[in-house]
Amino acid sequence: MLTDTHPEAEAVRQELLRRASFSEKFSLVQSLTATVIELCRQGIRERHPEFTERDVDVYFVEMNYGRELAEGFRRRLERGVGDELT
Repeated sequence: MLTDTHPEAEAVRQELLRRASFSEKFSLVQSLTATVIELCRQGIRERHPEFTERDVDVYFVEMNYGRELAEGFRRRLERGVGDELT
């Protein structure tokens, strides 16, 4: 793997991860996942400034889970089901 991290620093990072509890590791995964999702959504907003937040939601689902699921999601949103998710 290519990295700009000094080998000693990488060894310390790996040791900290080894010592971390399950809940600490899970928290890290949750944080990284939220960051990736927000970066993806921000990219959609930058490429499609005309999109509403709902458009961003639907496009995000399409990009990550497929057109069929996105269309079902869009239809549910149009019926008012799932508004609490956005």
